[in-house]
Amino acid sequence: MNPASSKREAAKKLDFEKSLARLEEVVRKLEAANVSLDEAMKLFEEGVELSRACQKQLEEAEARVEILLKQADGTLAAKPFEAGNEEEENSG
Repeated sequence: MNPASSKREAAKKLDFEKSLARLEEVVRKLEAANVSLDEAMKLFEEGVELSRACQKQLEEAEARVEILLKQADGTLAAKPFEAGNEEEENSG
């Protein structure tokens, strides 16, 4: 991995972490009983945007994850990671 690529990955992780932290803060504020309707609507809209951004980043990360499988001839082959299959593979 080149330095520019690792910097981008670090920035994305930081953005994800910041977005997730802000989303948690928005939820706490919405759960508070002293929020006006106008403020609640603004917070809700922000929360939806943050949730979508986080979900998109998670989907992108999942698409990049690959599992390397050793073939019968000893070569390695990349296989896309599928969530849920790790339990099946580990139980066998």
